[in-house]
Amino acid sequence: MKGRTIVLDHLNGREAAALLVDGRLDDLLIDEDAAPRPGAIYRAVTDRGMKGQGGMMLRLPDGTAWLRNATGLKSGETMLVQVTGVAEGGKAVPVTDRLLFKSRFAIVTPGAPGINVSRQIRSDEERERLLALAHETMEEGPNGLILRSACEGAAEDEVAEDIAAMRDLAEKVLADAVGQPEKLTDGDGPHLLAWREWDAPMVVTKPGGFAREGVLDQIDALRRPVVDLGEGTMVVETTRALVAVDVNTGGDTSPAAALKANMAAARALPRQLRLRGLGGQVVVDFAGMSKAHRKPLEQSIRDSFRSDPIETSLVGWTAMGLFELSRKRERIPLAHLLGDA
Repeated sequence: MKGRTIVLDHLNGREAAALLVDGRLDDLLIDEDAAPRPGAIYRAVTDRGMKGQGGMMLRLPDGTAWLRNATGLKSGETMLVQVTGVAEGGKAVPVTDRLLFKSRFAIVTPGAPGINVSRQIRSDEERERLLALAHETMEEGPNGLILRSACEGAAEDEVAEDIAAMRDLAEKVLADAVGQPEKLTDGDGPHLLAWREWDAPMVVTKPGGFAREGVLDQIDALRRPVVDLGEGTMVVETTRALVAVDVNTGGDTSPAAALKANMAAARALPRQLRLRGLGGQVVVDFAGMSKAHRKPLEQSIRDSFRSDPIETSLVGWTAMGLFELSRKRERIPLAHLLGDA
């Protein structure tokens, strides 16, 4: 199957969405009912500051949250926060006080006035069309607006409806900032996230799509740590502290084989981490190579992660020749959702 296809289905009773590119699984979203979804907005109460860490613990209706860079706050204050990622086992939910109301076409930014258009939209005529539409739809006030790249070429009524919906939701939530800890909005589930973030001409919604489109077989392959690179293999394993990735060339130990395997691993790494729902500290042990080959490999790693939707910081090489990166924890690990861990 050529092109991009979105498949909406359920996996083990959970809502799930898959993105296929030329028939290959490129992204996967699976709901987790027990955890707050990223994007959910809470009314929280400040609890206690954490000296030396620059953050504060908050009380939520169903647990605790962790707010970084919390300055000038006192215990017992009420505030609105938004979930930014997935909590590690037994830890507080990560949140931010900078709320975003995001949909397919529009992002409303409370406290940051102004109307902006995505830089990916380069046509001056299209930018002017969208700015005029935004000014007509967005009411004056303290809230700002960002028009996303999906707006390009979209019908004006669809964009205007999206802007109005996010504007109204922001106003409703911001007006409900006083009271006891409470969840004010749910984060978007996999089906809504797929509509919001993925672009594909074909969408499969009929039940059983995962089986018909080969998604189940590809998910099953992700249960195994070994990834066939064609030019070698890559082993992805998790510990409590980090994700360890080992790249191997097989029987060919020549410098050329090592470089080929490492380049293939650099291209495959973002997709493998994304599909497996892995984040935090990642350490890669590339196949042995000369230091002269590090620069082109680093460039390949940067190019590979540039289009990845999950925030990733490339830290660099350690003294032992390992490559480190830090990845935002936005998803529940796939092994947990499948009951493998």
